[in-house]
Amino acid sequence: MSAVGAVPGRRGGALSGLRHVSALTRRNLLQIKADPDSLFDILLMPVIYTVLFVYVFGGAVAGSQEEYVQYVMPGLMSMMAVNIAMTAGVGINSDFRTGVMDRFRSLPINRASVLSAKVVVECGRMAGATVVLLGMAFLLGMRLPGGVLGLLGAVGLTGLFGMALLWVSVLLGLALKTPQAVQGLGMVAVLPLQFGSSIFAPTSTMPGWLQAFTDVNPLSVLADGCRTLVNTGSASTGVVLITVGWSAGILLAAVPASIALFGRAGR
Repeated sequence: MSAVGAVPGRRGGALSGLRHVSALTRRNLLQIKADPDSLFDILLMPVIYTVLFVYVFGGAVAGSQEEYVQYVMPGLMSMMAVNIAMTAGVGINSDFRTGVMDRFRSLPINRASVLSAKVVVECGRMAGATVVLLGMAFLLGMRLPGGVLGLLGAVGLTGLFGMALLWVSVLLGLALKTPQAVQGLGMVAVLPLQFGSSIFAPTSTMPGWLQAFTDVNPLSVLADGCRTLVNTGSASTGVVLITVGWSAGILLAAVPASIALFGRAGR
């Protein structure tokens, strides 16, 4: 009998689960402290993306860099959330390869706490990347017609959707055999969603078949929702509510599936 099967009754309730998440979150943070190079993506990538897209595409898409900053920055928030979310699955898969997850599964702890702690830390990394991205946006002249509350609403909306994608990434990390497979499948899935969307340019000049795809692409809906919040401050528009619906649906599907797969992955 496996060690996991020997202790299912001693995993505790909600309060114990919170303590387990706290302890495992601290463990993950200590790993980052020991390897500060892992923060390069949240510190450097927002700067690179901002400078690259604003100064390469700004004049062609919006006529000036100043106007393009106002358009692209809410979209880049969603892009950063997706890119960081995809790294979670690679980390989970790597932990299985090193045997760390087998050790966790042998302990009398709540199974969900291991995965939840990973998601909590990645949400923190996502928040850090967003802060850097917004710092660059303000340096390049981004305005807040929707006020500070509108900006906070856009950050919250991105965080909610990013957390949902984190659980999808965790699910991939549990389901696939190698970190390379997780990274490869993640890129294949993410690239069409990112570039076949309204993140970088309005969809009105796209061919009809591509516009049909962007209309249902959740990243387009997220980017448009963030733009609406930043530019108007209104949270009651359809794109905002649809993004919340997408996030809730993904969480309802991915969280229980990830927890169920955690007990069997890597065996």
